[in-house]
Formats: sequence, structure tokens, C-alpha cells
Amino acid sequence: MRAVLQRVKQGSVSVNGREIARIGKGLVILAGIGHQDDEKIVRAMAEKIAFLRIFEDEQGKMNLSVRDVGGEALVVSQFTLYADARKGRRPSFTDAALPEKARPLVDLFARALAEQGVPTQTGEFGAEMLVEIYNDGPVTILLEL
Repeated sequence: MRAVLQRVKQGSVSVNGREIARIGKGLVILAGIGHQDDEKIVRAMAEKIAFLRIFEDEQGKMNLSVRDVGGEALVVSQFTLYADARKGRRPSFTDAALPEKARPLVDLFARALAEQGVPTQTGEFGAEMLVEIYNDGPVTILLEL
């Protein structure tokens, strides 16, 4: 599983001009599922993210997690995180899991984050989405398990 975390002041997702999710302070998480991913990996990623210390404390040091600051998460499925552009000029996406495998694992990931105490909303799997991100910092972290 691959995830791009963006620490945000706010974030939202719209589909066909209609907003379907919005969060305040927290994390927008672009989540990609690969062929080898399973429930164990997805749950481990959720736990890692819930406790990852990337928010600033009173001294300005990254020492607090999204849970510590009472933040939220917005999970957006993104198979393009598995793009392979090493050859040619058109990326290959063969390393991304097929939708029938990816969809339930992305849903599980969002539930697992909520189970870790992070209020979580999601985009719409497979939809053309407009994602608005007000990156705070900016802080952007790439994780892979």
C-alpha cells in the first residue's frame, strides 16, 4: 500500500460539481492499493498514520499526531500512485490492484483509521474527483508498506 499524506488546514472532495466530503485540520490521504496488499497491511498503514507525529507542538516541533491535535482524515483512492513511468512516456498502472480488490481495501483503510480514533471521510471510489487541499506547512509525506 502506498499513501501520500498531506497535512492540511482543510480539504474537500467534489464529484460532478457536488461536494461529497470536507474536513478541517487534519490529513488528506491519497491511498493506493497494490497487488500484494491485504487486510493486515491496510490496518498497519491506518495505525501508522493515526500515530505519525507530523503536527507541531507548542515549541514548533513535529511531535503530535493527527489524534493528538483532534484532526480529521479525508481518504481519496488513487490508483495512479502505482504509476510506473520508467519506460517510455506513458505510465503503466499494472502494479495497481484491480478495482474489485482495491475498493474493499480502501474502504477498510478508512474504517481502520476511524477505529484508531481519527474521524474519517472519503472520496468516491472510481469517480472523477476534484480534490481541494489547503496544505499546511507544506507537509507532504509518502508512506509505503
